[in-house]
Amino acid sequence: MDLHFSTVLFTLQGTPVTLAMLLWAVAALIVLLVLWVWSSTARMKRQTAEIEAKAEAEKAALTEKLTSMAGAQAELTGRVQSMTEMLGNRQAELARVMSERMDGLGHRLGQSMSQQTNQTHETLRSLHERLAAIDTAQKNITELSQGVVELQSILADKQTRGAFGQGRMEAIVQDALPRGAYSFQHTLTNGKRPDCVIYLPNGAPSLVIDAKFPMEGWNAFRDAPEERIANQAAQRFRQDVGKHVQDIAAKYFLPGETHETAFMFVPSESIFADLHERFEDVVQKAARQRVVIVSPSLLTLSIQVVQAVLRDARLREQAHLIQDEVGRLVDDIVRLDDRVAKLATHFGQAQRDIEQIQTSTGKITKRGDRIGNLDVGQPPDAGEVGEVDAPEPRLPLAGE
Repeated sequence: MDLHFSTVLFTLQGTPVTLAMLLWAVAALIVLLVLWVWSSTARMKRQTAEIEAKAEAEKAALTEKLTSMAGAQAELTGRVQSMTEMLGNRQAELARVMSERMDGLGHRLGQSMSQQTNQTHETLRSLHERLAAIDTAQKNITELSQGVVELQSILADKQTRGAFGQGRMEAIVQDALPRGAYSFQHTLTNGKRPDCVIYLPNGAPSLVIDAKFPMEGWNAFRDAPEERIANQAAQRFRQDVGKHVQDIAAKYFLPGETHETAFMFVPSESIFADLHERFEDVVQKAARQRVVIVSPSLLTLSIQVVQAVLRDARLREQAHLIQDEVGRLVDDIVRLDDRVAKLATHFGQAQRDIEQIQTSTGKITKRGDRIGNLDVGQPPDAGEVGEVDAPEPRLPLAGE
């Protein structure tokens, strides 16, 4: 097919495009491309020139910096050499000081080792003494354990155990109260014999103490292997204590003869504590029946209160004698006050006499000074003679 410049090749958005138009467009595009390549090449040359100029400037600056760094390095090398010399001197001095200190430390260490050796010997000697004391204590503990075993065998028997509680109670009472203030195994008007009776002052009824605590039920409860048996033993123990409390109330409460409260003695503090912790109902029941359960410490405290009451009663009995003695003491104090007043008068007179004596001695001292100041080598003037011979007025001494 033959193509002409006016031949329509295609239509673009309703506009016919001819071959001439297409060729012109291609030519224009080629021209624009050549212009763009030329402008890009020129721009790249300018940028390359600028980069080369900047590189030259940076190279010059870097060269200058390297020169400066070389100078600084040389200066640093000199300083390092001087510091090396100084460190060498310091190291030598430090070595000398360390040598001296090591010598002193070795000397002190030797002395310390010697002292430590002596202390070790002393400690070992003391340790041997303590071991000997421990051996002695161990022997005493062995003997004590044997005594405990014997005590357990004693407490295994009911009568012997009762005698043990009775003996401990009697020891507490005897240590605190004077003779005549108590009685053991006293027979009451109803024929009963309590373990102890304490006589209260001013005609008050006597206080009864019972030492027969039911230990069998307690031991059964304490040694129970299981809870069921322990509960059964606890129930029996409550019954035993309740019966014993009723017996005390029935036997020992006599109006006008015995006090309305009685003591039931427990010979062990641990049993007393467990009794209050585990059997509070038993303690309360006994208290409602006016029977007080006491341990050795509480019995001791109660006895001390009784002792104070007895002492107060004795003081009241001797009150009139004390008043008479106080009256005589007041008379003696009055006489002493009169005699002290007289003595003060004598001391005042003696003080005045001493002041007069001091006045006379002062005058004598002044006269002696004047005599010592006289010049005996030349005849004195008439005025001086008159001064020496002229008598001075004086106070009369005491007795003149």
